[in-house]
Amino acid sequence: MKRKSNLYKNIYDLTNILFCFEEVCRNTKNKKKVEEYRELKCAYVFNIYDTLKRKKYEIGKYHIFTIYEPKERKIVSQNIEDKIVNHLVARFILYPALMPLLIDSNVASRRNMGVRKGLELSNEYRRICNVKYPKYYILKCDISKFFASINHDILKQKLKRRIKDKEALDIVETIIDSYEEGLGIGNMTSQVLAIFYLNDLDHYIKEELKIKYYVRYQDDFLLYHSSKEYLRECLSKIRMFLEKEKLQLNRKTRLFSNKESFNFLGTKKNGRYANYRTIKKKIKYRYYQYTNNKITLNSLVSTIKCYEHIKGRN
Repeated sequence: MKRKSNLYKNIYDLTNILFCFEEVCRNTKNKKKVEEYRELKCAYVFNIYDTLKRKKYEIGKYHIFTIYEPKERKIVSQNIEDKIVNHLVARFILYPALMPLLIDSNVASRRNMGVRKGLELSNEYRRICNVKYPKYYILKCDISKFFASINHDILKQKLKRRIKDKEALDIVETIIDSYEEGLGIGNMTSQVLAIFYLNDLDHYIKEELKIKYYVRYQDDFLLYHSSKEYLRECLSKIRMFLEKEKLQLNRKTRLFSNKESFNFLGTKKNGRYANYRTIKKKIKYRYYQYTNNKITLNSLVSTIKCYEHIKGRN
C-alpha cells in the first residue's frame, strides 16, 4: 500500500479546526470551562491556525493524574489548544494514513467498533466453535503495561513506512516524544497509535499462524482453535514476536478450554459483568482512599452507585 502524502495541510484547514474545537467542547465535562472556551473561540481557532501553518507548534505541559478504577493508571490531560491539535493530528493525519491498514478483528477506538463489537465477535466465535468442534480452546493474552511499554523508535519506524509527508511525520513524532515513557493515556493520538502499534501482530496471527477466529481490543486478545497443542505453539511464537516489539505478556495470559469461564472486556463467558474482585473489597479500598484524601467524596459515591448497577445486571 502506497505511503500517504499531503496530510499536514489538513490540520490547519479552518473547517477542520472548527470541527475539532466543537468536538473537544462536547467531550469536556466541565461546562464552566466550555463556556470560557466558546467566549474565546475566535482567539483559540486563529492561534491554532497561525501556529500550525507556520509550523511553530510546541506542546504545552501535561497535567498528569492517577485513577484507581478499574485499576491504577496515570492519565494525561492537556490545555484546550493542545487537545484540539491532538484531535486534528489524530483525525486528519493518523486516521487516513493508518486506519485502512487495520483488520476487522482489531476492534478498539474506531467508528462502529469498541467494547460492544469485541464482545459481539467473541460471542460469535464461541457459537461457531460450539457447532464445529466437540471441544475447543481459547488462548487469552494480555500485554503487560501496554501504553507505557510502547517503544518510540519502533513506532516511528512503523509510521515512516506508512506516512510520506515529512511535516506530518514531524508533528506526530513531536507528540510521541512529548511523553517520556511510552504513550500517555488520555490523548486521542495515543489511542490511534496504540491500536496501530500491534497491527503487525494482528496480521501475523491471522496470516502466518492461520488463526481464523481472533479478536483484539488494544492489549487484550483472544485466539480460538480446536487444538490445545497448536495454541501452545502460537503462544510461544507470539511471545517471540512481541519481544521484537519490546513488549511482553503478563500473568493474566492463559489457555482455557471451552468449558472454563474467563473474563474478556469486563464480562464473563455468559455475558454478565465480571465480579472477579468482590464488591465489598473494592468499596472498602475506595473508602480507604477517600479517608486518606486520595479521592473525592463524589468519586466514592460514584463507585458505590456503579457497583449497585453491576449487581443489578448480575
